[in-house]
Amino acid sequence: MKTASCAFVLLAGTLGLVAGSGAVHAQRIEPRAYINAPVGINFFALGYLNSSGALVFDPAIPVTDADANVDMAVIGYLRTLDIAGKSAKAGVILPYASLDADGFLDGNYVTREQIGLADPAFYLSLNLYGAPALSLQEFKDYQQDTIIGLTFRLTAPTGVYQSDKLINIGTNRWSFEPELGISKAIGPWTLEAAAAVVFYTDNDEFDSDKTRQQDPVYSTQFHVNYTFANKVWLSLGATYYTGGKTTIDGVERNDLQENWRTGFTLALPIDRRNSIKLLAQSGVSTRTGTDYDTLGVFWQYRWGGGI
Repeated sequence: MKTASCAFVLLAGTLGLVAGSGAVHAQRIEPRAYINAPVGINFFALGYLNSSGALVFDPAIPVTDADANVDMAVIGYLRTLDIAGKSAKAGVILPYASLDADGFLDGNYVTREQIGLADPAFYLSLNLYGAPALSLQEFKDYQQDTIIGLTFRLTAPTGVYQSDKLINIGTNRWSFEPELGISKAIGPWTLEAAAAVVFYTDNDEFDSDKTRQQDPVYSTQFHVNYTFANKVWLSLGATYYTGGKTTIDGVERNDLQENWRTGFTLALPIDRRNSIKLLAQSGVSTRTGTDYDTLGVFWQYRWGGGI
């Protein structure tokens, strides 16, 4: 059924990598973020992500030859809305992570283990063109052409953070990310592109008592999606992000980010209310601190809106 196949990806599509680093927001590979769905539907998602490799949550950290393994459990909730006749959605993502990392700091081998809540993410997405707010009955006759939308994401500094440690799950700062996206359907294919920028507040407890500032991170992402006759869909995507140079107590660091990542997503509808999503992502070209691989699986349940 078209309604179910379109609807079940809404929350799973927003649950890319949501680890504690503010830089990670720009690294999301997030297909089908702007598709339309009937209003009044609720989504609950439960997922697991594993990231391993040269991953440091904060590229400003002066750790070399870093290697890390991060296991993350993710809970998410989303609801589709009607805002001035346009389809919209609002949601929250709550991650819980276990970090095991090692590397060299000033020539000395160091290790770090930490477990706890990562920074939660809140977001609001509004489709401006091509995706009117529709009831479930009205949505049965809807056919996508071109959709243009906006998304606003906010992360709060409530993740676990120890100021005397350089590597942490939490970031001890706020971040805000506006994004503009476009989605074009051509038969069973959907082509997508999005551009975003992440702004950060200062962390005034970096390395105990230092003030860390970070320039915005700019990103783009592109996706090619294909929906099969049985409503299974597959997406191949890539993201490029740059910027994010940091300053510690007024001293600028040489940590400009210029990185590419790529990945695929496979979505498997089970029935009208349940679905599974599998994802894999990897660094392709990395300048600063994010050459790692990610594997993930999510289960999603939906209700309301006449389903």
